[in-house]
Amino acid sequence: MCRNIKPLFNFEPPVTGDEIHAAALQFVRKVSGFNTPSKANEAAFLVAVDEIAVASRKLLNELETNAPPKNRIEEAAKAQARSAQRFSK
Repeated sequence: MCRNIKPLFNFEPPVTGDEIHAAALQFVRKVSGFNTPSKANEAAFLVAVDEIAVASRKLLNELETNAPPKNRIEEAAKAQARSAQRFSK
């Protein structure tokens, strides 16, 4: 998976539309191999981002869990600690 795509499910506060769009954009960039598409491919690229964002929003709305919501700040701190440990070697 692309490292820039972060889990979006079961967080407090809930995921925003901007976060879903950013994840969809990263996914399309990874799949297409383009960071920025050419003018010829721009329309298809943007349609794909929008469709993936819609599908992602639908998925996140339909998922269920009994686990308590994760705290964004705590999860970010854990990720930073893992990163520091991984790159300090």
